[in-house]
Amino acid sequence: MGRPTTKTDLLTAASENYEKLNALIDGLTEEELATPFDFSSDEKKKEAHWKRDKNLRDVLIHLYEWHQLLLSWIQANQNGEEKPFLPRPYNWKTYGELNKVFWSKHQNTSLDEAKNMLRQSHAEVMKLAETFSNEELFSKGVYSWVGGSTLGSYFVSNTSSHYDWAMKKLKAHRKNCAGR
Repeated sequence: MGRPTTKTDLLTAASENYEKLNALIDGLTEEELATPFDFSSDEKKKEAHWKRDKNLRDVLIHLYEWHQLLLSWIQANQNGEEKPFLPRPYNWKTYGELNKVFWSKHQNTSLDEAKNMLRQSHAEVMKLAETFSNEELFSKGVYSWVGGSTLGSYFVSNTSSHYDWAMKKLKAHRKNCAGR
């Protein structure tokens, strides 16, 4: 399936990728869970996140915090409070710094806590997505606070696409562990 463009596809892709992510996590061995992520030997993995995340908890917390951004952004704007998606002073050029803040904030969060936090935030995001019509999610101009995009694209980016990102990272880690 390509990038979802309907409510049905959004909900299906988000649910399916969340389940795939959990199946992948459940299949990680104790050794894979205990081995810190290290992608430094792969020249293709240059983006900051390849260096930032050191374990499964870091990945899950990243997903959780982006769910929180989505939930608080929609709630505020629905309540008449003009709020950008990214909190000030961050923008789409500096959001990497925000990701570092999230990472630092959760260094004392346990893996079990991170799993529970993500499970809860995923359920909240899915419940919220259900409340919108297909038109509200995928027609431009429905909500002025969304800008030139669609609300649905924010849901897709913070669910199915983000879960896909996490799975790629976990598969790369698993491959690294197998090659040791």
